[in-house]
Amino acid sequence: METDWDTAYTGLMAEGFKLKDMPSANEVWASYLRGQGYKRHTLPNTCPDCYTVTEFCNDHPTGTYLLATGTHVVTVVDGNHYDTWDSGSETPIYYFAKEND
Repeated sequence: METDWDTAYTGLMAEGFKLKDMPSANEVWASYLRGQGYKRHTLPNTCPDCYTVTEFCNDHPTGTYLLATGTHVVTVVDGNHYDTWDSGSETPIYYFAKEND
């Protein structure tokens, strides 16, 4: 199920209001995703050869994921990452995936 921009943004604003924080705060968007049926998963920390967004995409050719890098969130849909810039070399530290679509 896809969510349009207006619905997602309104949901994030409402969650931010409820939690008394900005919609972009990690706690807010994570809470919103959990409410939409997403579950958080951790990734191994193997730096200096860290797992990148591009490697995650290669390992996950199907499905929708939201990757957190610590300061940024990247969407991955069917093995392609979507962002406002090329974040393929960024290191995700955890991700959200929808359980039982």
